[in-house]
Amino acid sequence: MKYRKKFPDATPYTDVRGKRRWRYRKNGKSFELGTAYGSPEFIQRYEASAQGATIKGRIGADRITHGTINDLVARYYVVAFAGDRLSQSTKVAYRGIIEKFREAHGHRPVATMKPHMVETLIAQKANTPNAANNFRKRLAQLLDLAVKLEWLTLNPARQTKPLEVEGGGHHTWTEAEISRFYEVHKPGTLAHKVMTLMLWTGAARVDAVKLGWFSIKDTDNGPRLQYRRQKTRRDKEPVLISIPIAPDLLDVLNTCSNNEGTFLQTQYGKMRSAKSVTGDMRKWCDAAGLPDCTPHGLRKAIARRLAEAGASAPQISAITGHKTLSEVQRYIAAANRDGMAGDGMALLLARPNGEQTVVNFPDMFAKNSHNKLKTKE
Repeated sequence: MKYRKKFPDATPYTDVRGKRRWRYRKNGKSFELGTAYGSPEFIQRYEASAQGATIKGRIGADRITHGTINDLVARYYVVAFAGDRLSQSTKVAYRGIIEKFREAHGHRPVATMKPHMVETLIAQKANTPNAANNFRKRLAQLLDLAVKLEWLTLNPARQTKPLEVEGGGHHTWTEAEISRFYEVHKPGTLAHKVMTLMLWTGAARVDAVKLGWFSIKDTDNGPRLQYRRQKTRRDKEPVLISIPIAPDLLDVLNTCSNNEGTFLQTQYGKMRSAKSVTGDMRKWCDAAGLPDCTPHGLRKAIARRLAEAGASAPQISAITGHKTLSEVQRYIAAANRDGMAGDGMALLLARPNGEQTVVNFPDMFAKNSHNKLKTKE
């Protein structure tokens, strides 16, 4: 059983010479894994097989051609996916990008990769710049390994530039869109619960699905919802989020059963997956006529709300869990700039007694003050 848990679909068999071997079998396909269970070569073959590799053959003749992109990808999985440095969801996302590239170019020698070829591959995804830039990142990591193996002198992907992205990535929910969602999905529905939990915590999907009554802690400042962000869990000091519970959120949480489960658990008492939340939110948003809205956009929405309420970047990061203020600035870019600009100028222009405090700088701003303002006649 422990073999199946560690390497699903890998099974042992005895060949005609009485030697114990392993093979990967799934969906009617079979791939040889060799005799050394758990060895780097075994893992390399297993990872390639699990991705639907088409390279197979006789026992002892199933090796991937040395120096090809197929070979590099298999080696990358062994190195990058070892241990628990990457979450399972991250591995799935990385594989989805890498495998499309491998399927199209796996037979090519890595040594033939040049910057202009990478630029061409990126340009082919120009209609989806975020996807193009994600592909560039994964390719850069993949080719970093090629440089380390001395298959390349320089990484051609790192000699290219990412595409410019308009709109700042995921769409930030507006107040009108939030209201519309609540109009369609009433209290008591799963949609309403998911929306309220994510909107009032700013939690990412992978964190939101893990929250439960066990996440509520009594502190000197009253009850707080506390959790450590999964994205930082491998850091030396994982980020601890500790936020007050908003009344709207508390009303929803009070409808959840008071047990050891999670707030968003399934009807069978199991933790809901982040992937299912993404799929469900897509359906719920479509039903409300909100095609641009996504779960991640709710993190940006709470940052926007906080910015419009006058919260500073450090205050916002204490709620969203970002480690750097530069990251927070990306989220608050959608704040009500007109209102914030008006408030800022009011602070600049007004003294406590109501007089303006702007200082004149004659050498800079008043140098040409004697000139008449030109107007169109």
